[in-house]
Amino acid sequence: MAKHEFGIMKTAPMPNKRYDASEPEKYNCISVCDDLIEPLLDRLSVVDCYWHSLEQAEKGLAYCGITLIPPSSMVQFVSLLEGNAGIDELKALLIKAKAADKFVIHFGI
Repeated sequence: MAKHEFGIMKTAPMPNKRYDASEPEKYNCISVCDDLIEPLLDRLSVVDCYWHSLEQAEKGLAYCGITLIPPSSMVQFVSLLEGNAGIDELKALLIKAKAADKFVIHFGI
């Protein structure tokens, strides 16, 4: 089954660095089934994120790529997840990242 991986980055992404390798173990990622993420993509498409590098500002998740979610987007991201069953672990991770002022990295399917 397809899954998405989310983890808290210990250090902020570096300017001009591309994040192209899927390294969920490096970030102690949690897995979220695509069946839970896919229905949320339209709703999440308003959240400010970066795709693969800080030089590529985008909205929403890079579904098949790597997304860097800044601390400034965590509150909005969490609010858009409200009322969806099965993603409590993801909400907790986002809240923890916001409290620590850390980026979250997302590895798409």
